[in-house]
Amino acid sequence: MSISLSSLILLPIWISMAQIQQGGPDEKEKTTALKDLLSRIDLDELMKKDEPPLDFPDTLEGFEYAFNEKGQLRHIKTGEPFVFNYREDLHRWNQKRYEALGEIITKYVYELLEKDCNLKKISIPVDATESEPKSFIFMSEDALTNPQKLMVLIHGSGVVRAGQWARRLIINEDLDSGTQIPFIKRAMDEGYGVIVLNPNENYIEVEKPKIHVPSSSDSSDEPAEKRERKDKVSKETKKRRDFYEKYRNPQREKEMMQLYIRENGSPEEHAVYVWDHFIAQSAAENVFFVAHSYGGLAFVELMIQREADVKSKVTAVALTDSVHNVWHQEAGKTIREWMRENCCNWVSSSEPLDTSVESMLPDCPRVSAGTDRHELTSWKSFPSIFKFFTEASEAKTSSLKPALTRRSHRIKHEEL
Repeated sequence: MSISLSSLILLPIWISMAQIQQGGPDEKEKTTALKDLLSRIDLDELMKKDEPPLDFPDTLEGFEYAFNEKGQLRHIKTGEPFVFNYREDLHRWNQKRYEALGEIITKYVYELLEKDCNLKKISIPVDATESEPKSFIFMSEDALTNPQKLMVLIHGSGVVRAGQWARRLIINEDLDSGTQIPFIKRAMDEGYGVIVLNPNENYIEVEKPKIHVPSSSDSSDEPAEKRERKDKVSKETKKRRDFYEKYRNPQREKEMMQLYIRENGSPEEHAVYVWDHFIAQSAAENVFFVAHSYGGLAFVELMIQREADVKSKVTAVALTDSVHNVWHQEAGKTIREWMRENCCNWVSSSEPLDTSVESMLPDCPRVSAGTDRHELTSWKSFPSIFKFFTEASEAKTSSLKPALTRRSHRIKHEEL
């Protein structure tokens, strides 16, 4: 039987407590002190010492994984799907390994957007200096010049980046369900220009500078004896701190700080920035949004801040399990009315695709995405979204309103 190092460290304390508890009342104070000591030990941090090094490959090949012809991530040798619990009883290490793979996946999707979808990577802010933090978006060649149609894609919150709906789907299922690539390719085939937002790329991380604390010996006007005493205390303090740090951070993970990107420090800021500098400047007569989860909230915030511009340029908005809330976001009556006419929210539901779903909020109609899994709602509603956009475009041309949700109600009524 293997015993972890952390267990060996705590074993003498447990034995001492057992011996003290067998003693008389005089030993209660010692018991209290030992309990206090145990309460100060962070077992999660202590167990880090038993981990292998957090040293992971930086390529898919290094992980011995690759995407097959179906877009599924498989082990190169065994053909098996990704295994999270690579090492038993080391959840934190397994999580770090998963995150390292996730960063590789993000770069891989960026490459697909450029090479497979022929999108251009555009740096923002557009007037950024060479030294300031930057982000980027992706655009098709005709995004700003296409006179007819422009599609804008916004993902949700979390670790996902431009071109992704859900990292979990990319790793555990396939590229089609987890990325925006099917939307991009079909949009371009149907004559849309495309802009892919990157709302979670809000800052860059840099290593925290080490702060130099002047030694007490620098105070030359203090008596020598007092300086020596203070230096001794300082050395003891540093020794204890280093000893604790060894247990708190055994893998020597770097202390990082965040430098936010100007005018793009949040998903909401990012949406407004891309609107002002790209979408509003585009030639497209009809702009269409697809926004998943928190992306829906970012769109509503954009509409609150640029209501007149959005109304004049946007033809239809497809939300997928959006987390927006018109009350909390204080969207006005005119915005709510516009959303009822021009938006549709495909929500997670066990009902068949496009079945009407009741809503407690007075904004856009809600229909089933044909799945009860939040992260799959974009992929499952994929064909219905393009149909919705086509109908909206035709309705605008003939001065009619989109009929998708009314059609769903009519079918339901006829069945009754």
